[in-house]
Amino acid sequence: METTQSEKLSISVPGEMAKWVREKVGSGAYSSNSEIVREGLRLLRNQEELREQKLTALRDMIDASLKSGEPVAAEKVFAELESRSPKGSQ
Repeated sequence: METTQSEKLSISVPGEMAKWVREKVGSGAYSSNSEIVREGLRLLRNQEELREQKLTALRDMIDASLKSGEPVAAEKVFAELESRSPKGSQ
């Protein structure tokens, strides 16, 4: 866990979210409103990092595919697939 100096922020949330936060703190699931916000921000940061990793991997796959050889027209691919499929399964 990061050990950086805390900075106080003031945020506004819709009433339903505020109620949910109070319920979570009241139930003991979290020790404070701030703990809930920190957890949410950690999850958001992790989600964004994962998204960026997936996009990078996808871009790498596209680049590798483009460098792998001559392109094939979609019509040719579909014709080949149709020729391989059983006639009665359409």
